[in-house]
Amino acid sequence: MRTLFLQAPTFDGFDGGAGSRYQAKREIKSFWYPTWLAQPAALVPNSKLIDAPPHDIKLPEIVAQAKDFDLVVLHTSVPSFKSDVKTIEALKAANPKLIAGLIGAKVAVDAAGSMAQAPSVDFCARNEFDFTVKEVAEGVPMAEIKGLSYRNADGVVVHNEDREIMTDMDQLPFVTSVYKRDLEMEKYFIGYLKHPYISFYSGRGCKSRCTFCLWPQTVGGHTYRTRSVAHVIEEIKYCLKEFPQTKEFFFDDDTFTDNLPRAEEIARELGKLGVTWSCNAKANVPRKTLEVLKANGLRLLLVGYESGNQQILNNIKKGMRVEVAERFTKDCHELGIAIHGTFILGLPGETRETIQETIAFAKRINPHTIQVSLAAPYPGTFLYKQAVENGWLDKDNAELVDENGVQIAPLHYPHLSHTEIFTSVEAFYKAFYFRAPKIASIVSEMVRSPDMMKRRLREGVEFWHFLRERQGVAKKAA
Repeated sequence: MRTLFLQAPTFDGFDGGAGSRYQAKREIKSFWYPTWLAQPAALVPNSKLIDAPPHDIKLPEIVAQAKDFDLVVLHTSVPSFKSDVKTIEALKAANPKLIAGLIGAKVAVDAAGSMAQAPSVDFCARNEFDFTVKEVAEGVPMAEIKGLSYRNADGVVVHNEDREIMTDMDQLPFVTSVYKRDLEMEKYFIGYLKHPYISFYSGRGCKSRCTFCLWPQTVGGHTYRTRSVAHVIEEIKYCLKEFPQTKEFFFDDDTFTDNLPRAEEIARELGKLGVTWSCNAKANVPRKTLEVLKANGLRLLLVGYESGNQQILNNIKKGMRVEVAERFTKDCHELGIAIHGTFILGLPGETRETIQETIAFAKRINPHTIQVSLAAPYPGTFLYKQAVENGWLDKDNAELVDENGVQIAPLHYPHLSHTEIFTSVEAFYKAFYFRAPKIASIVSEMVRSPDMMKRRLREGVEFWHFLRERQGVAKKAA
């Protein structure tokens, strides 16, 4: 079938791409590559990928192309679901013969509920959906496709048996060939990565059992399944040829450092190519491995610290000791490895005191940059189950963002309200960034590079608007 893969227009500045653990508007405008859409698109010859948000493509422009396709596949999420369904309705109004399907964590864990809410949706591809979508596009009868939930001729939703999880990851073609065909790489930017950058996965799944983390509990699983080192390096070489302007490569694996010997082997091959690269890591990488990675082009690690309180880390099954994270961070500072540290407020066990403890912890370990999110109980996660069972989540906050796409505080506790958790994000950012040493380091960075000065000034304006918008949300809630 003539197939369109679509990240639909939604909230202005909304980032729903592959690297987003929380689909929402960002502190500064940021966009990840739509890797979860690009992968099945790479399996379907002559398909087309439209990533509307970063390319600022509006719905009428997409609807105008509806008759050019037989099949449309949208990546959806809890925050964007209603908007994505409206997009499908508009496309089908223009082309009634169009078959429409959804992929993503939301439909992976609740295909029945999703299809009940959206009569215009013909099918959902559950869990690891790449080859499920490929078979739909090839015209395989839907009754024969594993991992598919679909409406039969009588309009009844049928759930086929699950598809086996992939083990040979090298069977997946390069996603970057789809980037080259359909995307403008300069449209993708992340505040802590060099621009322009490229991100993709070298493996799927994560050994850790963090109760809040969406992807391992819904799509990727808890076994780290990896592409061969040769296959990964071949894709890097392809990118060096096709995207010579690339300043940095980012491995978007949930935890690239889950397999230390492999991480070191890939690093040594990257070192031979002379590329700059970054990845997701857990805050327990041994110094000897860090030395190997740094010596072979590693610039930055994205590290999920989550909290500075040990009991909260235990509550979320982080499998991490605070003192180990401190030692790891000290090693990175000494070796010259930058860190983008991510923190989450409102996790089980949070109190006013633990919020202050985490802020103090962040200031003490002092990562180069930080991201502060609000605990988001996505359906399919253990945190969601906990929240529902304990009454921490109410219906009015279940969509996780407000009407403008700003992340809200969906959880509340008897001793800690939605509003207190929400406003603590701004307090965290101000306490961390508005310190004399941090301001001095940012100014020093800007002075050394005119390009960085322009970028940081732009981001500063965006961040100020972000705080103003959050203040408006807080006032409305109050």
